[in-house]
Amino acid sequence: MIIVNLDIMMARRKISLGELAEKVDITPANLSILKTGKAKAIRFSTLEAICKILDCQPGDILEYQEREE
Repeated sequence: MIIVNLDIMMARRKISLGELAEKVDITPANLSILKTGKAKAIRFSTLEAICKILDCQPGDILEYQEREE
């Protein structure tokens, strides 16, 4: 499964959900869905914009973990 660590990077960069959403040009509701790990997909353009604003790599935000059965 893919774990989204967006909240961790946002805290490190001291940026709010609303501020990041505005800079990335995405609705706060959609960013919240991504942040809570409920999103089923993310556009590369959105991921690129988030990485640019947060000055990070995609791997800082997304993490893979094997599912426990």
